[in-house]
Amino acid sequence: MDTKWLEDFVSLAETRSFSRSAQLRHVTQPAFSRRIQALEAWAGIDLVDRSSYPTRLTPAGETFHGQALEILGALQATRNLMGSHQAAGRDMIEFAVPHTLAFTFFPHWLMDLKTDLRPTFGALKSRLTALNVHDAVLRLTEGGCDLLIAYHHASQPLQLSPDRYQMLSLGSETLAPYAKAGPDGQPLFSLPGQPRDRVPFLGFASGAYMARLVELILKQAGQPLHLEPIYETDMAEGLKAMALEGHGLAFLPHSSVRQELKSRRLVPAAPGGSLALTMEVRIYRERPETARHRKPGVQALWDFLGTGGAA
Repeated sequence: MDTKWLEDFVSLAETRSFSRSAQLRHVTQPAFSRRIQALEAWAGIDLVDRSSYPTRLTPAGETFHGQALEILGALQATRNLMGSHQAAGRDMIEFAVPHTLAFTFFPHWLMDLKTDLRPTFGALKSRLTALNVHDAVLRLTEGGCDLLIAYHHASQPLQLSPDRYQMLSLGSETLAPYAKAGPDGQPLFSLPGQPRDRVPFLGFASGAYMARLVELILKQAGQPLHLEPIYETDMAEGLKAMALEGHGLAFLPHSSVRQELKSRRLVPAAPGGSLALTMEVRIYRERPETARHRKPGVQALWDFLGTGGAA
């Protein structure tokens, strides 16, 4: 049993729609359906009547719904009780950050932030949890962190309701293609490539947030790009390591290759800075009036950022 299955089921009972609940739970509809099926397999009985529209619960599902609400309520109460034993950690600000930002943007941003904040607020204590984008968003929506930092692009917005969550912009980031430099300083691989000499392509794993943005760049290229996928991972640092070894070309956020560009170990792999996409870096929190955890340090930090600090 996974408690997320119970949360999925409660959402489905409220929305009566697999597609709407999948959206609210930040998963694809097939993945959401599989989780409901897994719950039914655990319960040993059908909980959802799939023959009707809108979706209805079976009689067993109606009974289970009430029990699920009680279980989740008890779990949350227990969690709150445990939180009372962590008074020493109330000044610790919890961040959920996707892997790419955790390795690149966050360390530099935090150093600048500490420098700017110290005269007024003193030491800033923080704890970072690095996750994929989906799980980082869930960490915020489930009350597991104080702040979420994530990329934003209009083509791939995070499904966070402004009625419940606040957002501030921390800056921008550019996603572009890079490759190892050859002895002449030119990229070993460059776009657009040739039909008979395809460019070895190091890509983000299918379904990753960055993979969808790279797909958008390729679709909007305006010319055929001759790429040969040879490697996938969901972490930009993994792609950078492969590119540095000369395995192929990779689309990477500028902050992740800043040092490598200075040393000319990596160079742009598209002419004139083309085939690039600009993303916004945003920070999110629960609105104070509905927040499950209220920390003075988080409010002070948010107020500081709202005035343009550390942007």
